[in-house]
Amino acid sequence: MIRLRHALALLLLSALPATAEMGDDGLHKAPWMRQTFLDLREDLAEANAAGQRLMLLVEQRGCIYCRKMHEEVFVLPEIAQILDQDYFVVQLNMFGDLEVTDFDGTVLPEKEMIARWGLLFTPAMMFLPEEVPQDTTAAESAVAVMPGAFGPATTRNLLRWVLEHGYAGDEPFQKYHARMLENQAE
Repeated sequence: MIRLRHALALLLLSALPATAEMGDDGLHKAPWMRQTFLDLREDLAEANAAGQRLMLLVEQRGCIYCRKMHEEVFVLPEIAQILDQDYFVVQLNMFGDLEVTDFDGTVLPEKEMIARWGLLFTPAMMFLPEEVPQDTTAAESAVAVMPGAFGPATTRNLLRWVLEHGYAGDEPFQKYHARMLENQAE
């Protein structure tokens, strides 16, 4: 009887969602995130050299939606693999003080840069094209921005849509997503 209870307890514990690792800054950390000097021109060059897409991930301490993404979405093997292999992910703290250099050369603390870009919600994923003119900002150049927490299918499909350059075609993401969901149901 004791063994059965012990086995049941282990089974229940293994069914709980994984707790995301937290950094000293109170933000979730994942192995696919890059530590950089936050010079977006350099980050873009490094992403391109690695054959990856630059994605800025804006989060904040205590964000329940960030936790949801890290514990329920980003940890799914298919999504984690896409983020690790196909994306160069740079995390920014919505209220942080680290200096960020935008594509136009403007240098501001994270919190001021994020306000300059008009981002209001966390998490927010900002996807950049392979080439960005030097006189533009990340917000002006972004090919897509996903503010807030979404489920696995929406997140996976957005990651793929960006990789497939869907933003350059005539099928908006919402129609692409609906088509992907329909195909997955078959």
